Amino acid sequence: MSGTDNFEAVVQERRTEAVAEFHEDKTLIKRFQHALHTTPALVPMIVLIASIVLFGLLIGNRFFSAGTLTLILQQVQLVGIVAAAQTLVIMTAGIDLSVGAITVLCSVIMGQFAFRYGIPVPIAILCGLALGTALGTLNGWLVAVMKLPPFIVTLGTWQIILASNFLYSANETIRSQEIEAQAPLLQFFANTFKIGADENGRGGATFTYGVIFMILLVVVLAYALRQTAWGRHVYAVGDDPDAAQLSGVNVRGTLISVYALSGLICAFAGWALIGRIGSVSPTSGAELNIQSITAVVIGGISLFGGRGSIVGALFGALIVGVFSLGLRLLGADAQWTFFFIGVLIIVAVAVDQWIRKVAA
Repeated sequence: MSGTDNFEAVVQERRTEAVAEFHEDKTLIKRFQHALHTTPALVPMIVLIASIVLFGLLIGNRFFSAGTLTLILQQVQLVGIVAAAQTLVIMTAGIDLSVGAITVLCSVIMGQFAFRYGIPVPIAILCGLALGTALGTLNGWLVAVMKLPPFIVTLGTWQIILASNFLYSANETIRSQEIEAQAPLLQFFANTFKIGADENGRGGATFTYGVIFMILLVVVLAYALRQTAWGRHVYAVGDDPDAAQLSGVNVRGTLISVYALSGLICAFAGWALIGRIGSVSPTSGAELNIQSITAVVIGGISLFGGRGSIVGALFGALIVGVFSLGLRLLGADAQWTFFFIGVLIIVAVAVDQWIRKVAA
């Protein structure tokens, strides 16, 4: 064999190896892409761990203390609860802009019924929970039966509920001292307990009942979405409502149940809101709409419906909490928090689009 033939054989062999390596790389990328598609909470979990490690390195052991980490949980408990409600709606390819208004109005109803009308506190709380469920059901009926776009429906009900809140409450705030003295049950979710404290009660991790409720809510919803027929129907409706209808899924009933449950969860968030701020204020919680959508998007839930994990929404809320507290401890301007959260939102949507190619 001549030298030229040997050279061509070597070139051909290396070309073959390069092609094989290229296809192997593509296969690895496809596998990773498929893993992200089948496990939506994987990306936000990686981002959450990375952000904790990053701020831990920048701040030191102080950031890894039990007190700091549980403080993050306490700060995101309201967003986490409302994000769970928002996640259910977005999974059906909808959106609920009224979650914040429902949360605040339900907290006002609980407080006003107890103090203005003298209704027993447990009944006042039940009235607030019932109102939240009714408002959610109304949203669901307008979307599922009247076939109105979810964005327009909840934009309208958000304005109506917000106006009703101010008209009914007359912008009156019920002070924390009054609630603590006469209706402490309204502040139930603010009660705390410690784990790992010493004999003198120092150190350890401090948890509120609101944090425990948020975690239990996520666990229950995660089980319901993955292990029950109702949960599979939610995913089916979000992925393709027409195909779901042809498969025997009650699309109308599923949508109404999702919005009703979202309203109930927001009512619980209203109860937790009283515990968080201590008082009943008609002006509180105005930012919960944007915060809940932010947590859902960063948590890897597809805005196009049919894909996502309720656990991802919790991770999304925790990511926001880690960045907020971490930057604060570093002494950075608060605007940097909004800057980085904005970057995360855009990246999360881009990753979602990339992952969706697997199903295309």
